Amino acid sequence: MASASERRSISLIIFSTGFVVLWLIIAGGPFLWTVWGSFKVDGDFFSKADWRNALTGVRTIEETGAAFTGGGYYGAWIVNDFSRNFMNTAVVVFFTVIISLTIGTLGGYALARSGRKYAFWLLMAALVFRAMPHITLVSGYMLPFFEWNLWGRHATTIVVLTAINQPFTLWMLHSFFLNIPKDLDESAMVDGCTRFQAFRHVIIPVMWPGVITTGLFSFLLAYNDFAVTSMLLSQENQTMVPRIASFLGSVREQGNMMYAVAAVVSAMVPLFFLVMFFQRQIVSGLTSGAVKG
Repeated sequence: MASASERRSISLIIFSTGFVVLWLIIAGGPFLWTVWGSFKVDGDFFSKADWRNALTGVRTIEETGAAFTGGGYYGAWIVNDFSRNFMNTAVVVFFTVIISLTIGTLGGYALARSGRKYAFWLLMAALVFRAMPHITLVSGYMLPFFEWNLWGRHATTIVVLTAINQPFTLWMLHSFFLNIPKDLDESAMVDGCTRFQAFRHVIIPVMWPGVITTGLFSFLLAYNDFAVTSMLLSQENQTMVPRIASFLGSVREQGNMMYAVAAVVSAMVPLFFLVMFFQRQIVSGLTSGAVKG
């Protein structure tokens, strides 16, 4: 007969396995369901009569002659030119991440190596600034942008997103720099490097996973932003998230839900490949000091 400890171990394994499976269903189920439904018609995916129509594709077969259709993707990318919104997102995200990381690495390094009291207060001010609602910052920028005829352009949105994102990158990178011994800087400077050369050739290669991790979070903030991009960008320069919202329609205008579903799935694809490509750097960065107290 199995001992009591063995029975507890088996019970624990069954419980933990069941919990993980349940969590995967809850977390991944909606995503898989959305991917599946993006190849159906509106009458199946949003059927009120029977939810199983989304599985069998009854209306999809009636309307298209096949169980699956790419009509949602065609309507979003070809008819409504969603590729323009994708390129707008790429421009905004790229410059937001580059500017945020550049200022964040320089500022984080300076604050981590500074022994002055103002370093602490600067970080506190950044934290308070980060805690402010985004709409507060947007409203503060609106008047000068209108007066200077800058509203609706990519540059204005990049400025605001960088301002919102900067406190986070500063805190994250500051934490990484604190976990790098000062002896590395001093040794490099003894060997003839300037402070900037030591930072560039010695410190940055050591904390590169931290830069990747921080850059990914900055990317997600700019990529998924709705409040700032919807208020500061014109329709021509609109990014993907506000455009997806416009597919849903409004009180006065009827939308196309399947265009929105297909666009959502399309927007998820770059995120999936980005995380898979940088997964090692992300894990290394999260375990090398960013989450330490």
